[in-house]
Amino acid sequence: SGCNLTSNVGARLSQIHLWQEVFYSYLGIPSDEEQATGLERKTLEAMKKGQDPYSILKPKGYAGTREDPHIVPSINKKRLVGCICEEDNSAVIWFWLHAGESQRCPSCGAHYKLVHHDVPH
Repeated sequence: SGCNLTSNVGARLSQIHLWQEVFYSYLGIPSDEEQATGLERKTLEAMKKGQDPYSILKPKGYAGTREDPHIVPSINKKRLVGCICEEDNSAVIWFWLHAGESQRCPSCGAHYKLVHHDVPH
């Protein structure tokens, strides 16, 4: 009876394998988007719409002026920010950025603005 069960399982697996070959030969292998679920699916759908819900992509460059401040997303009303005032500088100037008006780096004067950012999940 044990051999009979093993042969039935083996036959069933062969049928499934044959079905998969036929299915994928007609429809192709599903893409990442087609088989994504849950949080991965939400992220892929948002990215298709040009949104970046988890800040995966490099942020847009800002001039750092009063009219075009560096945008700093935060889920809180304040955030610690580090400014590298010059491109080849190895020192970081740290300061607290608070919600509201844009603030300036105490060393170089670059403008930063805290904006509220909701976590998408």
